Amino acid sequence: MISIAGVIGAGLFVGSKTAIAEAGPGVLLSYAFAGLLVVLVMRMLGEMATAHPDTGSFSTYADRALGRWAGFSVGWLYWWFWVLVIPVEATAAADILSSWIGAPQWVWALLVTLALTASNLTSVGNYGEFEFWFAGVKVVAIVGFIAVGLLAIFGVLPGSDISGTPGFSLTGDAGGFLPNGFSAVLAGILLTMFSFMGTEIVTIAAAESPDPQKGVRRAVNSVIGRIGVFYLGSIFVVVALVPWNSAALDADGSFQTTLQAIGIPGAATIMDVVILTAVASCLNSALYTASRMVFSLSRRGDAPVWLSHVSRRGVPYPAILASTVVGFLAVVGNYLLPEKIFEYLLATSGALALVIYAFIALSQVVVRRRLDEAGERPAVRMWLFPWLTYATIAFIAVVLVLMVVLPGQRVQLALSLVLTVVVVALGLRHQRRRGPAARPADEAAAHR
Repeated sequence: MISIAGVIGAGLFVGSKTAIAEAGPGVLLSYAFAGLLVVLVMRMLGEMATAHPDTGSFSTYADRALGRWAGFSVGWLYWWFWVLVIPVEATAAADILSSWIGAPQWVWALLVTLALTASNLTSVGNYGEFEFWFAGVKVVAIVGFIAVGLLAIFGVLPGSDISGTPGFSLTGDAGGFLPNGFSAVLAGILLTMFSFMGTEIVTIAAAESPDPQKGVRRAVNSVIGRIGVFYLGSIFVVVALVPWNSAALDADGSFQTTLQAIGIPGAATIMDVVILTAVASCLNSALYTASRMVFSLSRRGDAPVWLSHVSRRGVPYPAILASTVVGFLAVVGNYLLPEKIFEYLLATSGALALVIYAFIALSQVVVRRRLDEAGERPAVRMWLFPWLTYATIAFIAVVLVLMVVLPGQRVQLALSLVLTVVVVALGLRHQRRRGPAARPADEAAAHR
């Protein structure tokens, strides 16, 4: 259920309207290309995770494959990404709750953050329990949305105010399938990429489960179906029922606009509940993931040692509290800092998903060769190795070049690359001072 929740983020419900406005119905191709990249990266990560489960996940694998500087860099970059998710999601939750009850937004942002922090501090089981129910709500919402949408598309649903031929604005008067050309599809990839971030959390959480290999294998093998149904299925319903250039999409969001067009009563309230659930899920995952990553860094000597302390229940409470404090300072900054400053702060994470995916792919090349040399065969194996891995690295490079070409993405790319260069420089300095990290005894024996 955690792997399912990782795929369905708030970005699907909230951010899809921007991608649809950019690419029109061709946004389906944008989601397909971005989803393909995620599938390939998850396959690589699944191979490494089933061979050596670790709460540091790809940070640990980068450490062992590329050097201490790489594990240090990718770990801190990933931690920074999720710490910045905390203010974004806390503010989004506060917007909804304050519209319902009327208290100031900062009060709700504080309460939601503290409640989920307390849950994470109690036990890892609480994180899993929350994600189980969050995932259940999101899955029911998406499946129900697709089912109702298909009934409207085929003219079965009574009371729909869809005009003309039921269901298809794909090739109607709004400009056809690619109203803004194929270049808009490429731009849409950049907008949809953020929505998929979080899929990899399952490889971190699996290390704290009774059977990591089984959990990771099932999650990796089902990722194609989950992306196909939840993302492509739901976005198809939206673009099939609502003109991509409808003003209502920007005002009310893609899912709410579709439900209103179909004639579903209380569409706004339904979507508020679903989005609040998705936001709480993302915030819950952000706290969990950031704390586990900095805990792993500390355990490897790449972060202060006190961050690796655990409670009697095995909960890394200093790592959780430290991540929460930094995240909550960012929440405060969202209200106190000038808008542009906070936007620039968020922009530093704009291309981090691609940077982290590149680290995963490069690490997998080295790890796979070591596994082959040792005669090990993990439960999950990358397809067509090494050629498909190289193709993935090339695809990531192409997307980064697109960010240079497209004006709206240049600031995010520049700030993300500046942050990456600074962190990598710190990682190289840290490696020179501390030396390479020691491999676990079992891995060293396997590759001796």
